[in-house]
Amino acid sequence: MKLRGADSQIVAASLAALLVLWLGRGMAWTAEHVAGAALLVLGYAFWLAARLQLRRYFAVRAKASGLVTTGTFGKIRNPIYIFGTMFYVGVFLYLSLPLWVLAALLVILVPLQVWRARNEARVLEEKFGEEYREYRRKTWL
Repeated sequence: MKLRGADSQIVAASLAALLVLWLGRGMAWTAEHVAGAALLVLGYAFWLAARLQLRRYFAVRAKASGLVTTGTFGKIRNPIYIFGTMFYVGVFLYLSLPLWVLAALLVILVPLQVWRARNEARVLEEKFGEEYREYRRKTWL
């Protein structure tokens, strides 16, 4: 069975999540470790749900193949970015990595995600016009 690019991304993310959980298995269950585990698991689960809701419309580069307005996307316009970031924060806390490294990652990641979200919004608005503007009015972020 050959995986499509979109499916291979899900497989890779799933393996990465399992690897992170395995790497932190022997660590003491401090408040930081517990919070990290919770953010990691929840971030991954919500990211996966949103990613699966996109189905065939998923693309690495912004293109307007379709407008998904149900499920998680019915409430949040960019759940993949939000929950992906939650996952990364969870990884850093779970593995007790230095907070300055997490801060550096967020300084890079958040502006990149904002740029990508704005670019996607522009592409979707060009293709779907008023339908997309109405969707934006009803959703968060």
